[in-house]
Amino acid sequence: MRVTHVITRLIVGGAQENTIASVLGLREKPGLEVDLVAGPTLGREGSLESLLAGYPPLLTIVPELVRPLHPWKDGLAWRRLTELFRVRRPEIVHTHSGKAGILGRLAAARAGVPIILHTIHGPSFGSFQGPFANALFRAAERYAARATTHFVVVAEAMKRQYLAAGIGRSDQFTNIVSGFPLEPFLSSTNDLQLRARLGLLPEDIVIGKIARLFKLKGHDDLLAIAPKLIRSCPRIKFLLVGDGPWRGRFERQVQALGLQQHVVFSGLVAPTAVPPLVGIMDMLVHLSLREGLPRALPQALAAARPVVAYDLDGAREVCLENETGFLLQPGDLGGLHERLLRLAQDAALRKRLGQCGRQFVQQRFGVQRMVDDLHQLYLRLKGSPA
Repeated sequence: MRVTHVITRLIVGGAQENTIASVLGLREKPGLEVDLVAGPTLGREGSLESLLAGYPPLLTIVPELVRPLHPWKDGLAWRRLTELFRVRRPEIVHTHSGKAGILGRLAAARAGVPIILHTIHGPSFGSFQGPFANALFRAAERYAARATTHFVVVAEAMKRQYLAAGIGRSDQFTNIVSGFPLEPFLSSTNDLQLRARLGLLPEDIVIGKIARLFKLKGHDDLLAIAPKLIRSCPRIKFLLVGDGPWRGRFERQVQALGLQQHVVFSGLVAPTAVPPLVGIMDMLVHLSLREGLPRALPQALAAARPVVAYDLDGAREVCLENETGFLLQPGDLGGLHERLLRLAQDAALRKRLGQCGRQFVQQRFGVQRMVDDLHQLYLRLKGSPA
């Protein structure tokens, strides 16, 4: 069975890590030929293309497949994808992300691909954007849904949102959580040498955040409460993992608040560098206003670090109130201050929530389970025996 995955770009990010892990894992399954098509990886978000360097026939770059709306390039990308599918004749096309999800599904239908899947890693519409953009994306998703055999969602919240928007039928959705290699997080430790390299003391209480330095990721809310939080607990330090277009803005904000000694920017790091960084955190905060099921949450829990998150999209499916962490309504800065301060001052609470979270994640988020579930879904849709 030949399967072609399509994603808009291979930047450093959860959807991209999920896609690469899926492709590499599925290639190990007997009877499967799996390849990947992507647009060019540009910008400050970094690239994961090097992870595929040892598999020369695997990755095909379509230069016209770009993230911004670009009618001319979008039309060319659709034609390129259609021609590619006609030549390769995959039995399954599996798309990821917004632009590739629309163009890839429409091209696969045009090329006569019998089974077309789309993974919803995060919503393409919602309260994070205006009514015109929402109407446009909903219409595009409804149109592409006509060409979709089945949807994979990384959280039940995605299924509810898409069904509520009139996209797809209930029996077209399967929830397969975004698995990742657990062992590096399970074995991560509070490495004092790594802390020292980052200017963190052994006694510091480190609040970590893993996210692109860009809009909708919640850094503004965290920095808004930072001065009061530090006054209440001077040992608190913030470790911001990631890079992005708004880094300069946040660095200026930190300087204006006089927090240079309390905020550490790690910059862009490779996925393999994330587990050691999580290991030196005492807790993780996730305040994104747009996410499917943020991988940073189960990754932190795998390292037995409690989490605090806004109750949006799939966050509540892994951030369980007072079991693995604390959930807050978006924009509840008072509640955010109270929960983070409580965790900072109570090591026993951090340990209890972290240990419960580790057990929860170990049962659900292994990468092999994700690959096996995808394989079983492919076989079911094709009508082959398991």
